[in-house]
Amino acid sequence: MATSMARASRAASGGSRSASPAGSRPRWSLSLDVMVALDSPLRRAWGDAWMRRRAARFPGAHGLLLPDMSPAPRPTVSVVAPCYNEQDALPEFLRRVGAVLDGVGGSVEIVLVDDGSRDRTWDVLAAAAGRDPRIVAVRLMRNHGHQLALTAGLSVCRGERILIIDADLQDPPELLPAMMALMDQGADVVYGQRRQREGESLFKRATAAGFYRLIGRLTDVQIPPDAGDFRLVTRRVLDLLLAMPERHRFIRGMVAWIGGRQVPLVYDRHARVAGESKYPLAKMVRFAADAITSFSVVPLMASMTIGWVMAALGFGFFLYSIVGWWNGHTLPGWTSLMAAVGLLGGMQFLMLGIIGAYLGRLYDQSKGRPLFMIRDIVGGQPGDPK
Repeated sequence: MATSMARASRAASGGSRSASPAGSRPRWSLSLDVMVALDSPLRRAWGDAWMRRRAARFPGAHGLLLPDMSPAPRPTVSVVAPCYNEQDALPEFLRRVGAVLDGVGGSVEIVLVDDGSRDRTWDVLAAAAGRDPRIVAVRLMRNHGHQLALTAGLSVCRGERILIIDADLQDPPELLPAMMALMDQGADVVYGQRRQREGESLFKRATAAGFYRLIGRLTDVQIPPDAGDFRLVTRRVLDLLLAMPERHRFIRGMVAWIGGRQVPLVYDRHARVAGESKYPLAKMVRFAADAITSFSVVPLMASMTIGWVMAALGFGFFLYSIVGWWNGHTLPGWTSLMAAVGLLGGMQFLMLGIIGAYLGRLYDQSKGRPLFMIRDIVGGQPGDPK
């Protein structure tokens, strides 16, 4: 009995916690070796009934054990930000976000995810979590990439409304009150739509604009142009998002796919407050490939179209050869032959590459590995069911 009470006492205490590999959303609270899913009413009702029977047998433990079975009230707002090598930007980010949240009514939390940073990002996060009970610092086992790190933070946060933002302060957190006002009017999602992009090269602005126009033509989902992950979503939308099992995630597209009332908030995007961009050209290309293959089969269908075109060209060359042979003309030699072989071979390899991209993503998904692995969770209000 003493051992069970000790376990329950540890589960009810706050502070630093470690988490096992996670790829799904449910959060658990341990009491007397019973795991109760906080977002499952059936399991929670079963757990309450079990605790009442247990308390009847052990009256002295009633006051200690029963409160642990009740989920803590959700914060009004959760701010979720993935961080990768952001030690220089974090102090200013925390100052500005904290100032904005001071004006929000009700309880709030800030969930910051260290995505395997190589600098002192985790030290800054852990220290901040020790000073401010609103901060929850999450450290992943390794670098998983921006979208999966963001997914990890979203799976940990508990707020009724969730602000998704990057720690580089290109997206101003001061827009949160305006987003809240639009959500009070019935919006399910309020997304930031960029009017200007400061501190970015002409090449990046041009490629970003071209990408959004291209994916808009390739997909049936209406993905807002010039909008990143910066947005405020409701708990209902977040639960639907976390129920999607995709490994190669394009979160802004997944949120658009959910539907509901989604409202834009136009703003000017600023330059990074510190550090350098974590999206070089190679990562941008991979991100664009993930987005297109996640939401469109047009590239696969294009292989059929190109195949018909090449078959028609081949048939035309065949007729040309027969007519030339019949008229006794000498047919061209290596030039035309090599041009035809090179063209056909190049198109075949291109189509095989497109098919391989889709098959590779199917293979990754079929392995069923966790989307991310959490090493440490530090901070938060005492009793938070992380």
